[in-house]
Amino acid sequence: MIVAMKKVIVVTQAKDSLDVLNKLQAQGVLHIEHVQPPKGNDVILLTEEIALLDQALSILSSIPLEKKPVVDNENVDAKLVYRHVIDLHKRKDQLVEYLTALTLKIKQYQDWGDFDPQDFANLAQKNIFAGLYQIPLKQLKEITDAVVINQLSVKGGIANCLVVAKKKIEIGFKEISLPAMSLGKMLQRKEEDLKAIKALEKQLIQQVPYQKELIKFRDSLQKKLEFQETFAGMGQSEQLVFLKGYLPINEEMALVALAKQKGWGIFTSVPSQEDEVPTLVRNPRWIALIKPLLKLLELVPGYRELDISPLFIIFFSLFFGMLIGDAGYGLVYLMLNFWLHKKFGYKIKDQSVFFLFYILSFCAIIWGLLTATFFGQAWLLNLGIKPLIPALGNASFIQAFCFFIGALHLSFAHGWRAILKAPALIALADLGWICVIWAVFFLAKNLILGDLYPGFSNGLIISGLILVLFFTSPQKNILKTIGAGLGTIALSLVNNFTDVVSYIRLFAVGLAGVAIADAFNAMAAGVFKKGDFLTIVAAALIVIMGHALNIILGPMSVLVHGVRLNVLEFCGHANVTWSGFAYKPFGRKEN
Repeated sequence: MIVAMKKVIVVTQAKDSLDVLNKLQAQGVLHIEHVQPPKGNDVILLTEEIALLDQALSILSSIPLEKKPVVDNENVDAKLVYRHVIDLHKRKDQLVEYLTALTLKIKQYQDWGDFDPQDFANLAQKNIFAGLYQIPLKQLKEITDAVVINQLSVKGGIANCLVVAKKKIEIGFKEISLPAMSLGKMLQRKEEDLKAIKALEKQLIQQVPYQKELIKFRDSLQKKLEFQETFAGMGQSEQLVFLKGYLPINEEMALVALAKQKGWGIFTSVPSQEDEVPTLVRNPRWIALIKPLLKLLELVPGYRELDISPLFIIFFSLFFGMLIGDAGYGLVYLMLNFWLHKKFGYKIKDQSVFFLFYILSFCAIIWGLLTATFFGQAWLLNLGIKPLIPALGNASFIQAFCFFIGALHLSFAHGWRAILKAPALIALADLGWICVIWAVFFLAKNLILGDLYPGFSNGLIISGLILVLFFTSPQKNILKTIGAGLGTIALSLVNNFTDVVSYIRLFAVGLAGVAIADAFNAMAAGVFKKGDFLTIVAAALIVIMGHALNIILGPMSVLVHGVRLNVLEFCGHANVTWSGFAYKPFGRKEN
């Protein structure tokens, strides 16, 4: 659920502002809203330094290591380290850039042989003029006898020539510019640069073990920046300063007590509709398991919106099971998650991501067992193994089941809204939409599956539309009431049908996964029948690669389709726009 917040204004004398901020930072419960944009040299310098630190950490994290170097981490100066890392990286980049250009030059002049460009200038001082030219072989004979032509190499019918004359003369071809150094020196410089790059890379590798110290230093700088921004963002009126923020309602008394103890002025109130209030979500542990997914997708409900976490985790788990739809794949996910949990779990404070995947893996296993699908389905059916629930082997039943899930899911959205609006009459409009949704459910079955359209569905849709028409925005003026209702019906009626039908994607994507698995199994079986060693190995590779492809693509389909049904279809009906921003109290260190 979304925790209720209180708006807080703290007032104190300007001379006590730093002490106030220190105490608030230590308490760590007040989400600060800047009264004015935080500016100042301290803010600028800290922001720039954090940006450089991030750059250094990014450089170090991109370095592949075969073996972690051993270094002395005691008394390390993090500031010197990150500056040294950036300097090494810049020097390496400059050398790589120069080396790229040098390699192109070598390629350009390697057909001309090794010569010193200074010799051309020395000859010119003695009135002997030499130049490099590219001349088509067919036109060599047309060159005047006043020059001496030395053919150095030929490539593609073009001769690379050294032309020498006692005076400057135009021979009708463009002269090739001379390099800055000889080919030999270029090759020598290339070797030197390669060695220098390797030396810089070795020095960068030596800095990798300092990442933890850099992260700690960054955290300390971030804390200082937060403090400076809060200080610079305070409002001021003559000798008084004040700051504004929000905190959970259960933390109010502790802050008021601190203000009385320190002699601050404090004012608390219920946030108004105009206030931009941060969102703090607190749920039981089984519901909070969905938090890592919401964090990954950067989804935060608005303060005045619904927290759909309970329904999200229930339906997302169901969607995962149906979209993966294979007990074998679920078992692979379960074992992989178990291995990751054992190997890396101790590094992560919030273990909920692992337990979420345990639940999702079990859902895939259960659905696979119910439908007799284990690394494909056809081979089990050929062995006479049938689904535990035979109806789940019927395509028409599964499609109808998808429509039912859609109608149920969207009904929960409107039912939840109706409960929150009650006892106001506008709650009846959501009950009307529930009637429409179930009428649409029967219509979808009729149009798509050819099922009988029950007569009471007409009553459902008529009663539903009447409720929407008169209770969407009830007003004293009946014409305005009907106008508002008609506008809503015009915008949403067709969407209700398409939203219910869109849940058929659970059937389609799940069926595609099974079809791919069966196709690879059949392909491998056909190869395996030949019986020799190489074909047996080929059949094994086909099976492994085919199922590996499915195992990789499965979670991607869940992210696309399973998340969409919750975040778009359901939230569209629940009027959740994910317009919120997270509650981040001043001084609280995040996990």
